[in-house]
Amino acid sequence: MYFILIIVAILVCILLGFIVLIQNPKGGGLSSNFSSSSQLMGVQKTGDILEKGTWVLAITLMVLSLAINVAVKSSSVKAGGANEYQNQIEKASKPTAPVSTPVLPPAPAKK
Repeated sequence: MYFILIIVAILVCILLGFIVLIQNPKGGGLSSNFSSSSQLMGVQKTGDILEKGTWVLAITLMVLSLAINVAVKSSSVKAGGANEYQNQIEKASKPTAPVSTPVLPPAPAKK
């Protein structure tokens, strides 16, 4: 399920990047006049379809991110979740039996 959500999120990211790149710059960026009082926040015209598309795609990306997070967590709970991780931790923390060294016969005494 979350593979489908990831693919849709990647497509939304590509579309969002494309829409942002084709928009005209509004306000001139850093080279604009800082003393301009006619533009309070820099943008005069907000009814563009590109701007609305940017907002829709940005909100869609946020919702998809949350949905992916929920889908991944629910699938890990179905697979065993925290109980499985706890079992792995217990197995790793148990001391193993010491390796027994072979007993060699005593060396003959020198005369």
